[in-house]
Amino acid sequence: MLRLEYLYWLVGAFLIATALLNLRERHYSIAAFWMILAGPFVLGDLILAATTHGEKWPAQAMGVGVIALGLLAARGRQRVTADALGEHERRVASATRLGNRLFTPALAIPLLTVALYLGGKFLSSRGINLLDPKNLTLTALGLASILALGAALRSTRARPMQSILEGRRLLDSLSWAVLLPMILATLGGVFAATGVGDTIAALTAAVIPIDSRIACLLAFALGMVFFTIIMGNAFAAFPVMMAGIGLPLLILRHGADPAVLGAIGMLTGYCGTLLTPMAANFNIVPAVLLELPDQYGVIRSQVPTALALMVVNILLMIVLVFR
Repeated sequence: MLRLEYLYWLVGAFLIATALLNLRERHYSIAAFWMILAGPFVLGDLILAATTHGEKWPAQAMGVGVIALGLLAARGRQRVTADALGEHERRVASATRLGNRLFTPALAIPLLTVALYLGGKFLSSRGINLLDPKNLTLTALGLASILALGAALRSTRARPMQSILEGRRLLDSLSWAVLLPMILATLGGVFAATGVGDTIAALTAAVIPIDSRIACLLAFALGMVFFTIIMGNAFAAFPVMMAGIGLPLLILRHGADPAVLGAIGMLTGYCGTLLTPMAANFNIVPAVLLELPDQYGVIRSQVPTALALMVVNILLMIVLVFR
């Protein structure tokens, strides 16, 4: 059975390889950053087991590691790794030869993920667990990515080592921004656990007429956009807004459909992602990679789409959530 831990180990091995390649080129701070980050992926089971038995050192070590990552990120900056001599010409020639086939591996990932998830669920219902049943979606995604990598190597006729080198080049270009989705999603859980949702509920009750389901819905939708702009990630905003407005006011008080509210509410939060530099991995990193003269050019071009999508999502929720 393919367990989720195996995929974490694979990610950790890739991070270690990236660190060693940087160390060979004497990029010591970057190498240290990726090596520290590899620790939880490789040693996660040991850390969890020690914490479960009441040991304090794993939490303390993780805390020191987070501080070290912050200090190393503050020292470095995002940079585009320059191509080796003649590499650009070889890449252009390869892209011309392959044409639209270049997109096949990337497009295969979501299709394979859905197929593996449905297949794994079908087999699991019959007592055959080829994928981790507790983490079926993530293991399906991981296996789909591995299969897509194999397809990419076959279609490009590249060596397996080339995938590590190109992955390292992309990872170094993204730098600390690659951690933002994980950190911001964790931040949402922290906010929810510390009672921010209750505070939002109290403020909402003091400002809007909570007997009006439309007013509560607008507060939820606009709150999702606003908190996503602040925190940079709809995953961070969702638990706060759901705990503060979605669950107590919309679902319990006004009988909203939780599935529809959650799905369209999350998509509404993504409108805020399009509007904020806090979503650096989406809005700032592309400007760095493409060497755009305007650091916020990506955000400026997304404003009309974000506002139009927000209005459409709100209208959809008004029509569908209370049916």
